[in-house]
Amino acid sequence: MKYTRLAIVIALAAVGTILLSSCGTTGVRALPAYEPPLGKSSFQTVRTTAYTQTESDHLQFTDHNALGGQLQAAGPPIHRAENTRLLEIDGDYRVVSYTPAPQPFSMNDDEPKPTVRKATRATTTTTTTTTRTVKVVRGKRVVMKSKPQPPKIGSAAADWSRWPVGTTFRLLSTGQIYRVDDYGWALAGRNTIDLYMATQAEMNAWGAREEPIQILKWGDAEESLRFLERHQDYKHIRRMVLELQGNEDAAAQLH
Repeated sequence: MKYTRLAIVIALAAVGTILLSSCGTTGVRALPAYEPPLGKSSFQTVRTTAYTQTESDHLQFTDHNALGGQLQAAGPPIHRAENTRLLEIDGDYRVVSYTPAPQPFSMNDDEPKPTVRKATRATTTTTTTTTRTVKVVRGKRVVMKSKPQPPKIGSAAADWSRWPVGTTFRLLSTGQIYRVDDYGWALAGRNTIDLYMATQAEMNAWGAREEPIQILKWGDAEESLRFLERHQDYKHIRRMVLELQGNEDAAAQLH
């Protein structure tokens, strides 16, 4: 019985070691090859991958990001993205209105007033962010636009020295919007952004792609540094800290 318990303890310790090394929490695992950072620009072409909370590197964190919040999947693709410079979520939206035509004027109060026939048919169609109601008034179609809802922003993991926490960007191929709120061992010193997907099927369907992105808002590098400095016992975080401090040579030499 004594030897059986000892064997169980040894087996559990071995499993724990494997899990810790898989999520990059030990000093044994080598860092990925270092890549020089991309130039800071409003439009970039980056390598993108996808992940879910069920991957081995993320199991211990469940469905939470590096900040402690919950991971969010982006809204559905709209298959169109305009190269606008600003993110316009709460912009000025115009509502189409209809004014009836002027009625005939008469001095005779006894004369019966003409009857104005109102719209008798209305249909509603819904797009990704905007609801449009089409009304037929006096034989003419009038489109009524309601104020669109803000797009759902998904979570993304990246090297915070290249895309600081809070960086918000749009995938130009799908129109989906993501915000950097996570990081990972395989991303340190790499020009790769990992997109959070709700299911493993979506993750596998995405695979790895070179994607043009539009930066809608850059995150705060100083805030990223303050957060990461508290955890730089781990080599992948240490590499990000070095690069945020402007010491790219030391970051590249860290393995």
